[in-house]
Amino acid sequence: MAILVVEDEEGIVSFVRRGLESAGHRVLVASDGVDGLAMALSDDVELVVLDLGLPGIPGEEVLRRLRRRRPSVPVIVLTAKDGVSDRVANLDAGADDYMVKPFSVSELLARVRARLRTGGQERGDVLAAGGIELDLGARTASVAGATVTLSAREFALLEVLVRHPGQVFSQPQLLDRVWGYDFDGASNVVEVYVSQLRRKLGARRIVTVRGVGYRLDDGGGR
Repeated sequence: MAILVVEDEEGIVSFVRRGLESAGHRVLVASDGVDGLAMALSDDVELVVLDLGLPGIPGEEVLRRLRRRRPSVPVIVLTAKDGVSDRVANLDAGADDYMVKPFSVSELLARVRARLRTGGQERGDVLAAGGIELDLGARTASVAGATVTLSAREFALLEVLVRHPGQVFSQPQLLDRVWGYDFDGASNVVEVYVSQLRRKLGARRIVTVRGVGYRLDDGGGR
């Protein structure tokens, strides 16, 4: 089974593909509405991430036609429009969820998990590494069996590290995965959130690799 991304902006396609593949999904891509609709009709596609501003057939029309042919496949719409009337129109047309650009990969993955669970295709929802457990469905974290309260952004950052224990991530990589593909906020935001996580999880669980970035200590050290 695969997730189909129907999007014509190469930067967004690359960003979304990396995020989905890092979570273990197989990804298919279509760059226009004609190919997107044809591919979405395949039983091999379990979820569609659909941009609205497409060449060929507009995304809204792709959604309407897809709903007539495959009414049960989950569709997450991507758009730059954030008006209430826009959200209502696309939900009424059959979208299961709605994301406004720019967005973070952690938010997209959370919405994908929610849609797949709703569709009866639930995946493994608990990650464990370095003495940390993350329940992705409940969005809860625990260390050595004790529950730890995390903000949404702290959870998203920790999820990236727990998915890849021992792997070093640079600050730009973490900004891309957690804050979004065109985040332009404070340059030290990753450092700030890593510091917050260390206070909650234990100082040695997230290791600084000088001049490179951060990794989770898969030995679970304090």
